[in-house]
Amino acid sequence: MGELVSAGNKGKGVRSDCFVSLELTSGGGIQLELDSKVAVMYGNDIRKEVHTILDHAGIRDARITLEDSGALPLVIAARLEAAIRKAFPSDNEYLIPMLDENRYETPRERNRFTRLYLPGNTPSLMINAGIHHPDGIILDLEDAVAPDKKDEARYLVRNALRGIDLYGAERMVRINQGERGLADLDFVVPHQVNLILIPKCEQPEQIHAVNNRIREIRKSRKLNNPIWLMPIVESALGVINAYPIASAAENIVALAIGLEDYTADLGTRRTTEGSESFFARSMIVNAARAAGIQPIDSVFSDVADMEGLHDTVLRSKAMGFDGMGCIHPRQIQVILDAFAPSVEEIEKAKKIVVAFHEAEAKGLGVVALGSKMIDPPVVKRALHTIRLAVQLNKLEENWKESYV
Repeated sequence: MGELVSAGNKGKGVRSDCFVSLELTSGGGIQLELDSKVAVMYGNDIRKEVHTILDHAGIRDARITLEDSGALPLVIAARLEAAIRKAFPSDNEYLIPMLDENRYETPRERNRFTRLYLPGNTPSLMINAGIHHPDGIILDLEDAVAPDKKDEARYLVRNALRGIDLYGAERMVRINQGERGLADLDFVVPHQVNLILIPKCEQPEQIHAVNNRIREIRKSRKLNNPIWLMPIVESALGVINAYPIASAAENIVALAIGLEDYTADLGTRRTTEGSESFFARSMIVNAARAAGIQPIDSVFSDVADMEGLHDTVLRSKAMGFDGMGCIHPRQIQVILDAFAPSVEEIEKAKKIVVAFHEAEAKGLGVVALGSKMIDPPVVKRALHTIRLAVQLNKLEENWKESYV
């Protein structure tokens, strides 16, 4: 008789998930006990899927209990495979089909105003996340997953990357720290991930280790899709090393800060006004701009305080950040609206762009708007505002055709 192993979640409040118990036996074939809310309609399909996965793993004799709370087939497959690997270690993956909708790459330069964190072991939060239209969706294998659930969460995140339509959001995964994080990469790199977040980054060597492992996986799998990196700085040492981290590799597109861990490292309390983190956030912005990448602010943890969130985003934008993290879908629109160009900013940008083009058409070397001279950085910033306004439908498309 083998060891009894399990994977998944069960109990009150658990939705769209399942709990699998598996014990290898010395005979008797496959003995499956199914407890499902949808057994009448889908019981035969669930049983067929279980037998297919067991057959793929080469298991002929086992006792299995599956407690289902409305899990999708991709979730059942992830839970069963995770249990199988605990009992029967093997590199023989059971891969669900990749959705055609998930075969997309994301450009280096794209809006990353909002990125929505989703716990990597909670399928109910993943299934419809794309309908909220954040710029990025983070399947989190790190802090949002309990230590004893991290291994099985990998299978769920891998299947989510393959089988859940995220509606064009940048497909992100936050891996764990150190060797566990490098092992996480085997479950995400081959499955059309767009961006990997590296937590608690303190040294450029952490970036190099991740990239070395990505190169190994891509070479063995013959992959060529770009994979971007976003290091997260979460300590005093990380803040001091912000520029070396930001400039450590060409595929780094953004540098983020995590203020919960940072303030804990300082031994202080995080406040809404943020005076205790002003230095760190300024360092992140300056390091990112110096490295030519996007600075991304921390999450706002009070999901009920929309006014506080709005004020925080305005301060973040004023400091030079290009986006923030979200821990609840209701935060997405507030963050997007605050980071988007205001009416006043758009009107000022239009005047600057018009003045620049009129001066250029007249062959003038000096551009002026009223009594103020306009230098190239001001024009560049105005053009960026116009681009954003067009993308966010705050300005008519012909502005893009005429000036941008």
